[in-house]
Amino acid sequence: MAKIIHSMIRVLNEERSVAFYKEAFGLEVADRVEFDDFVLVYLSNGESGQELELTINKGRQEPYEIGDGYGHLALSVDDLDAEHARFEAAGLAPRKLVDFKHDGKTLGRFFFVADPDGYNIEVLQRGGRYL
Repeated sequence: MAKIIHSMIRVLNEERSVAFYKEAFGLEVADRVEFDDFVLVYLSNGESGQELELTINKGRQEPYEIGDGYGHLALSVDDLDAEHARFEAAGLAPRKLVDFKHDGKTLGRFFFVADPDGYNIEVLQRGGRYL
């Protein structure tokens, strides 16, 4: 059976992106592999076996077009309200808290935040299917 091991996004500035993901989600550099034309940086933490792979293409100056096919990354947290407040205090510009309902019942609570390259990230209250 297949196992999801990482998701990859292209970013312009390695230091800025690594700092954002560390501040926002506690992700640390697990590995860094440098090639002639690009660098791969793998970020992870003890919460999951999955990693986020940042690809930095050397010499790239213009922002990437995220396009209409990309949706978002999603991470779950134990205390959504506390995380939202922490993001605000850190100047990470989280969007509003949302109580997402289906058939009158809460399916999930979340907020979105954008990383330095404009990728949307959904931060969900841990529970139900969002563990």
